[in-house]
Amino acid sequence: MNREKIWVKVRDSFWFLPTLYSLISIISVILISFVDLWIVPQVQESMPKIFLTEKSVATTLYGSLITSILTMTTISFSTIMVVLTTYSTQFSPRTLQDFMKSRVTQHVLGVYSFGFIFALVNLLLLGGTQKKGLVSPFLTVVVSIICLGFFILFIHHSSRFLQVNNLIGDIRKTTSNVIANTFKEKSYNESTEWDEKDLESLKQNSQGVIFANESGYLQGMQMGLFIQWAVKNDLFIEANTLIGDYIQKGMPLFYYWKEDSSEEIKPEQALQYIIVGNERTDIQDIEFSIQKLVEIAVKAISPSINDPHTAVNCINRIGSLLAELGSVYEPIRYYADDSNNLRLKIEPREFHDYLYTSFYQMRIYGSHDFSVMNGVIEALYKISVVHDEKIKEDVWRFGRYMMKAVDTKSMDQLDFEYFDKQAQKLASACNKTVQFPRPY
Repeated sequence: MNREKIWVKVRDSFWFLPTLYSLISIISVILISFVDLWIVPQVQESMPKIFLTEKSVATTLYGSLITSILTMTTISFSTIMVVLTTYSTQFSPRTLQDFMKSRVTQHVLGVYSFGFIFALVNLLLLGGTQKKGLVSPFLTVVVSIICLGFFILFIHHSSRFLQVNNLIGDIRKTTSNVIANTFKEKSYNESTEWDEKDLESLKQNSQGVIFANESGYLQGMQMGLFIQWAVKNDLFIEANTLIGDYIQKGMPLFYYWKEDSSEEIKPEQALQYIIVGNERTDIQDIEFSIQKLVEIAVKAISPSINDPHTAVNCINRIGSLLAELGSVYEPIRYYADDSNNLRLKIEPREFHDYLYTSFYQMRIYGSHDFSVMNGVIEALYKISVVHDEKIKEDVWRFGRYMMKAVDTKSMDQLDFEYFDKQAQKLASACNKTVQFPRPY
């Protein structure tokens, strides 16, 4: 079974941690029952009376604690629904997974499950005992106090997540980690260039095709294991899709070439090294992570919300991420094994592709809002000023594309002066010049 596929499903599922806490709760009840039956009678005389509880008191206490824990759980679920509704309507449906996969949210519900089962099972076991001194009720009170602490933590966590600036900051941090993981040093060899004659010789062998066995978004690839599989079968593979693309069942995912065609291989085995799901995720998908900020920005400048400050905040964070991406970006398309034999080719997304997908919707929906367009031009300036000529060329080409959307002739003079100032800064950083028609 593919471990990464299992991890993705477990990570995104809402039941895993609560189930784990519930199992731990049952084990804890068994251990505490053993303490009540075998250990407490031996040390009962020397124990402080505060740790021991009568059966009648314990029965009332358990009933009250079970009710209180259920009440906290109900309020927490109601809060979750409020947060999810707010995310979907005011931010972006894509941001729902950020809250749902939050470990704080899952741990809180896990603690509630632990407390409820702990009190309930202890109440059931209480009916079969005639002991007068029990330590389990005291421990149940401690568990309930912990549940109360987690309830307060969850309220704080939810209110923090509802603040758009905190959400934007969390997405920016997550995306930064995705960028770092994507371009960190790998256990296999990567290259941006390869000898064309070598490529041609590899493609002269017998060709085969690996087809998709399901439809969905390509969420990730286990590159190391995939390359090992190619080495084992002596293959050179060329990908026909990228991380984040939607694939259709039956479409060709990979083409492969094998020198010795007499040996049979099972192409479907390659599918265990890719992750396909119903939605895009931020496991390996930099573009999708940035897209969340783009959607929040576009939603913020819509007439129904009309919050350009939030849009500019998103633009600043996107610009920061693109600057960070530019500092580590390499157009890696060739992957080789330990013997430096080429095993896999995947056409990468170019840096200008990230620029386009990050800001083109701002051009469509925000060209009428000068604060938004100024924010984009300023973000492009900050990207260009910290990078070399190759990045500057991409930034300037895209900057010209954005500036053409602004009708400077219809601007007020003050708006024009500020816009022109930002554009001139960008042009100077890219070693270019630019002029605009002045307002009438």
